[in-house]
Amino acid sequence: MTTQRDFSPPRIAILGGGPGGYEAAMVAASLGARVTIIERAGLGGSAVLTDVVPSKTLIATADLMTRVGEADELGVKFDVDGGVFKPRADLGHINDRVLDLAREQSDDIRVGLEHLGVEIMIGSGKLVDNNTIEVLTSEGTKTVEADAILLAVGAHPRELPTAKPDGERILNWAQIYNLDELPEELIVVGSGVTGAEFASAYNGLGSKVTLISSRDQVLPGEDTDAAKVLESVFERRGVRVLSRSRAQAVERTDDGVKVTLGDGSVVTGSHCLVCVGSIPNTAGLGLEEAGVAVTDSGHIKVDGVSRTTASNIYAAGDCTGVFALASVAAMQGRIAVAHFLGDAVKPLKLNQVASNIFTSPEIASVGVSEADLESGKYQGDVVMLSLLSNARAKMRNTKDGFVKIIARKGSGTVIGGVVVGPNASELIFPISVAITQKLHVDDVASAFTVYPSLTGSISEAARRLHVHI
Repeated sequence: MTTQRDFSPPRIAILGGGPGGYEAAMVAASLGARVTIIERAGLGGSAVLTDVVPSKTLIATADLMTRVGEADELGVKFDVDGGVFKPRADLGHINDRVLDLAREQSDDIRVGLEHLGVEIMIGSGKLVDNNTIEVLTSEGTKTVEADAILLAVGAHPRELPTAKPDGERILNWAQIYNLDELPEELIVVGSGVTGAEFASAYNGLGSKVTLISSRDQVLPGEDTDAAKVLESVFERRGVRVLSRSRAQAVERTDDGVKVTLGDGSVVTGSHCLVCVGSIPNTAGLGLEEAGVAVTDSGHIKVDGVSRTTASNIYAAGDCTGVFALASVAAMQGRIAVAHFLGDAVKPLKLNQVASNIFTSPEIASVGVSEADLESGKYQGDVVMLSLLSNARAKMRNTKDGFVKIIARKGSGTVIGGVVVGPNASELIFPISVAITQKLHVDDVASAFTVYPSLTGSISEAARRLHVHI
């Protein structure tokens, strides 16, 4: 008797439509899987709708205003009826554009998924077991059966019990786009990446900004030299940084807010933006019932190919606590479905992750850090080259920034780098390629760069790491 084989395509259900989810859906569909993606807010998730896309769009406007404000030093004059032209931020218009672009990007993602045949369900999902998701939609409860499940549920802003956002004066990063007028005096609580980016942006837009930092430096955990450059820029541009100060409470007043610090002192302003981290969206998800283990912080435990502790369940993005970066979420998602479907796959390598902080100037980094060298984890040689010596930087009146390259001691292989300056997010790429491809500093130095260009400093830094034999 001949047994009929089942050639039906594998079924993959993805809970969460952010970068980890929609990138995975595209890869899975292109490999022939039947894909269902479940998202409660909109395709793109918080990264597109309330976080990365909106914040970087806002920052682009602030950066332009900063450059216009410094144009006088380049000989550009603005005459208005004999007076001096001064740019003004129309925050209502800016935020309308921010949210319109976010919706447009979300629509583009939806169209792309539909073109690949991905089924899209708008609703909230919960695991029943390791093969089933129960979805609450506007039309009622539906059940999705799958051979594999990817959890890409993201995270939400952490709140302080004594600083509850009201969406008007006390805000988290998802609410700040609701403002119609520029805050006259903005207090930012938290000096991590999100806090530093918004402090930089609103300073550029024209707000008087106070940044409250509980640590010794802005951007704790980042490259110390980069943090020093940003602190110097903040001081020059009028951002007030309160280091080693912890916000105990934030309260509304008749015409603004007051922030009480740990030493009892009070800081007042018109608005307060609270940026104190995020919490994974894993509560009430049915993880325990499905056998998915989480950490004490609520993040889903995953291995190098995004597998959880449950059979056939993977996870990607901020809910895993690996790196809170859209690029990492997307890579985790792609790796997960490729692994399940048996396609060629390499485990996630965190020492190759490039990241960028969209302050003005930008701060980009990749690979091994100087802190890693100081701790003895790696042995390496470091060259830091200020952009002050770069001809293109001088032409553009760029005063702040540097290129730093770290090479493995002995072999000369590029293992790390930091770029601080305009478009650092673009300039970090050649260093990232060098690390991924295990290039020698001489390989980087011998590649042609355009003169004059900011990339010339990358080549020069690599050249200075050459060891004469």
